[in-house]
Amino acid sequence: MLNRTVIKSFIALVVAGAFLTTSLRPAQTAAEPQEPSREGLEFFEEKIRPALADNCYGCHSEKSKKPQGGLLLDSIEAMLKGGASGQPAIVPGDPEKSLLIKAIRHTDAKLRMPMDGKLPDQALKDFEAWVKMGAPAPRVSSTVASNQPAYNFDEARKFWSFQPVRDHQPPKVKNEAWVKSPIDRFILAELEEKGLKPVVDADKRALIRRATFDLTGLPPTPEEVEEFLKDRSSNAFEKVVDRLLASQAYGEKWGRHWLDVARYADTAGDNSDYPVAAAYRYRNYVIESFNKDKPYDQFIREQIAGDIIEKPRQEKILATGYLAMSRRFGSRNKEMNLTIDDTIDNLGKTFLGLSVSCARCHDHKFDPIPQRDYYALYGVFNSVRYSFPGAEIYPHPAEMVALVGGKEAVNFYKQQKELSEIDDAVERMKTERGVAARNKKMKEAAAADAESPTAAGKEAKPSETKRNNEAAGVQETEAGREAGTENLPADYDRDLNNNRKAQASNRMPDEVEAEWTRVRARQSELHARYINAPKAYAVVEGLPANARIHRKGDPKSPGDEVPRGFLTILGAQQVPKDHRGSGREFLAGWIADAKNPLTARVMVNRIWAYHFGKGIVQTPNDFGARGQRPTHPELLDWLTLRFIEGGWSIKKMHKLMMLSRVYRLASGAAETGRLTRGATVRNAAPNSIIDVANGYLWRFNRRRLDAEEIRDSVLTLSGALDRSMGGEHPFPPEQTWRFTQHEQFFAVYDTNRRSVYVMQQRLKKHPFFEVFDGADTNAGADTRAQSVTPVQALFLMNSPFMHEQSDHFALRVGMAYDTLRDRIDYAFRLAYGRAAKVEEIREAENYLRRIRLELQASGISADQLNQKALASYLRVVMSSNEFLYVD
Repeated sequence: MLNRTVIKSFIALVVAGAFLTTSLRPAQTAAEPQEPSREGLEFFEEKIRPALADNCYGCHSEKSKKPQGGLLLDSIEAMLKGGASGQPAIVPGDPEKSLLIKAIRHTDAKLRMPMDGKLPDQALKDFEAWVKMGAPAPRVSSTVASNQPAYNFDEARKFWSFQPVRDHQPPKVKNEAWVKSPIDRFILAELEEKGLKPVVDADKRALIRRATFDLTGLPPTPEEVEEFLKDRSSNAFEKVVDRLLASQAYGEKWGRHWLDVARYADTAGDNSDYPVAAAYRYRNYVIESFNKDKPYDQFIREQIAGDIIEKPRQEKILATGYLAMSRRFGSRNKEMNLTIDDTIDNLGKTFLGLSVSCARCHDHKFDPIPQRDYYALYGVFNSVRYSFPGAEIYPHPAEMVALVGGKEAVNFYKQQKELSEIDDAVERMKTERGVAARNKKMKEAAAADAESPTAAGKEAKPSETKRNNEAAGVQETEAGREAGTENLPADYDRDLNNNRKAQASNRMPDEVEAEWTRVRARQSELHARYINAPKAYAVVEGLPANARIHRKGDPKSPGDEVPRGFLTILGAQQVPKDHRGSGREFLAGWIADAKNPLTARVMVNRIWAYHFGKGIVQTPNDFGARGQRPTHPELLDWLTLRFIEGGWSIKKMHKLMMLSRVYRLASGAAETGRLTRGATVRNAAPNSIIDVANGYLWRFNRRRLDAEEIRDSVLTLSGALDRSMGGEHPFPPEQTWRFTQHEQFFAVYDTNRRSVYVMQQRLKKHPFFEVFDGADTNAGADTRAQSVTPVQALFLMNSPFMHEQSDHFALRVGMAYDTLRDRIDYAFRLAYGRAAKVEEIREAENYLRRIRLELQASGISADQLNQKALASYLRVVMSSNEFLYVD
């Protein structure tokens, strides 16, 4: 009964959402921290431990001679114990009751830490978030926590993910008749061993809807459903899969999966969240790469080093948008260490399934990744110039890569180079103007002293001269110190260099002011002369140099130099010493090497996870010690070798997985399974008791449509979906950009194109994706959250978007058929892939009769009455579980 059951589903959705949002709130108090999650430990290692080390360990660690107040902060046990006051420093789950939070807020005059100044606002927010999530931290003693681990790499390579991929033979099973693919043997062998029996196969309507959403993110048309139902051939489903893989919609769906992992956004993520007008070119490159079935190893190489691969084409330059997509944290050349950290973090998780960035401040606590390995990679990316769309004091789109040749591109590069040089000059002269003014005042004071009677015949001592110079901000320089600055390493702090030059200057104010006027005039002239050349948000080679270890992750505390290279556990390869580039092409080759035990495994597991709802390794971004072990390790290796042998073809891997029987199982939890032709076997024990989470795949995992699929499906049903490929967003003209941290860029650009083409911001999500759990554009998303909230249900019934699309939907079905019964039936075939039942049509007629009376009483005109009533009913259709879920 559509009306009754759908309304019940709608009410249940609201109630469930209300329950979830209430039950998931953090507890008011918590005596002990929960077992730390992988994500929580990463947060601690990346955000909390470095802040504690920089600001607290000097006075509150076992290494301090006499810990102040008897408080230790270098272990979670010590924080829970507290100091001399007898109160714990933190109360997991409750920042308001945590003394540490109170101290770092500086709201109590008697309790302030650090004593020499308040922590940055972001650091304070990080501590509050950490306590709210339960204060996850390694459960070890403070002494062990503070020591850096020593690795036995021979022993570490025995861990499952670091072992070479092996070709396991598909196992023998008892029920040979059930098997359609070698994949089924691996699955069924585990089921038989565990006493589980697979459920029946999905019916053809459910199967084509499942496959169509999996590969294209769109619902099947009524015609496609009927054609599949009529096809009785043995390869009918294979023909469906081939057709879907050949569609443009395939690349849009699976490109979106990759963009999740690559944390794609159309803005930079700095405090101003500057628009990145050229980012869409990388997005479209990804979509086209999937549609072309570009070999995955080639896909890797292009994204890491496309601009320096032999004979680079425009497409390969665009591919390095993957690296350029790293989040910006400040103005150009400011906080680049954080952008590079974001690059390393994403590269490690995306391609290798390892949390490499946990080794930024110290050796990795769980995986065999020493800090030196992190800075071996850091040197590679610090030898690269990243595109910057602009920042607070740089209102031009600096250092973008031109995509066209000829005079236009030459002029563009000349302008960008001069603007970059002028920016450096402006920053240097800001300090130099102050120094020059002080110099003038010093000389005037010295002249006045010389004319005084007491100064006659008196000569300043060398020590006094030095002190006077230091007081004036003038530093002594050795001969030749300024020479060779062009050969400084790439990680040399340009701002410090500018400041040193300014401090060493002895120029007078008039001379400095004359140059200041000239430079600012030229800067304004270049800004006004805007060159609109096609650009790529990409990277180019910079000045190659090894990096130095940042002690405790602080770039202002350099340690030993580390040769550029790869992770020790994966081979410890190094960039040749005589190589004149960054070494990205070597890095790309090491990652994409078929002998690398991680890369192909990680990608195969991602493909499996998107098809089956969970990966063989259920932590797709973490194949390390804190990640989960594979449920079917032999199957993962078998698929991995098939992937490599198949030329790293992702489309072949789709087909291999989808033609298996396990993919075609029903999603229901029926306790009988059709194991042999004509025989039905009843389980001795229910599957749902033996394997409640369906870890061994005795049924298919039902899933809710993701945010893009919901939006695209609604547009499909209404007939409003624009299937053309998206281009540049309607950002304001670049020469007008004056965004700051106080006046940030925020915009929502709606379009009827597919959701993958909708503008994505880092600091503010598009409203639709905010409601329906769209990807976080600030960090690579290996999986998406699946929330059920009242807001979602209310949005589907009441939002202007849904009202507009339901009007179009009503117009579409109204123009297609004359009778109400036929219109309802057509709406069902469009939305659900099936015909409406007699009782559902009857319920719809009753509903429409009542809603017409209500609309008429509200003043709706007669000519709009039928369409508005039908639109109201169709919003119920599009709010139902049958529409929102895939079986």
